[in-house]
Amino acid sequence: TFEDYLTGAAVTAIDKICEQTGEKEINGVGYCLGGTLLGSTAAWLAAKRDKRLASATVLTSLLDFSIPGELEVFIDEQQVTNLEKKMKERGFLEGSEMAGTFNMLRANDLIWSFVVNNYLMGKDPFPFDLLFWNSDSTRMPYAMHSFYLRNMYMGNLLKEPGGITLAGVPIDLAKIKIPAYFISTIEDHIAPWKSTYLGAQRLSGPVRFVLGGSGHIAGVVNPPAANKYGYWTNDGIDRNSEEWMATATQNPGSWWTDWQAWVTELDDRMVPARDPAKGKLGVLEDAPGSFVKFRLDTQKAA
Repeated sequence: TFEDYLTGAAVTAIDKICEQTGEKEINGVGYCLGGTLLGSTAAWLAAKRDKRLASATVLTSLLDFSIPGELEVFIDEQQVTNLEKKMKERGFLEGSEMAGTFNMLRANDLIWSFVVNNYLMGKDPFPFDLLFWNSDSTRMPYAMHSFYLRNMYMGNLLKEPGGITLAGVPIDLAKIKIPAYFISTIEDHIAPWKSTYLGAQRLSGPVRFVLGGSGHIAGVVNPPAANKYGYWTNDGIDRNSEEWMATATQNPGSWWTDWQAWVTELDDRMVPARDPAKGKLGVLEDAPGSFVKFRLDTQKAA
């Protein structure tokens, strides 16, 4: 369930990080659905007066689903009901099906260009690092995905104070008073920036909203050395998105440098690098871990 991801994953991770490092606070980062989970977790911790989350960095993530973008064409009662029937049979949504949905949103780039170049013209696929990201698909558990689609995309209840309850706690984003950094991208078709902007306005603490160039992946995974895309900055988020953009400053290069300045300003103390293997917790196995080597095409059908 979505609650399992909050308590069994996010909160447990905070528990273990603090136990291993001896620190009392962490800076949280969440990407896409992970950012939605981070916002939910921050509100959950705030309601419990748990102050271990010192800041939140939200990468291309929706907290307010008022403008769901192109995914809206796949989300209505009939389609979600049919999807739930399919997921219930197996207990999950197959990762390849999710990947297919996202590919259809950018069919010219992610489907037809390969049909023409590789199938019709017989050319070898050109190296494209983002395709490795796209091909690393993830299954979506039935209970979690159904809750996510119905309560957030269809009902847009996360933005409502007490609209959803997670692990016994009514979630109110306005209770989040820690510093937050929102980075969205101007061409994002999965988490449209005007909707991520609305989500940023739901928090009560100091929020910095930055708009990067390019799209959902390339605009975020944009190291300064590449000197690509640029980003827009502006003070405050008390205006609507159009007004914010009209008075924003366009900067060259990567938003990473802006984030570095922001997080350093929160706390500029330097600490020595830690050996992650040294601490109260034992080492499970060498990185990257055996789970990333699991191949679906080598497993026998259940």
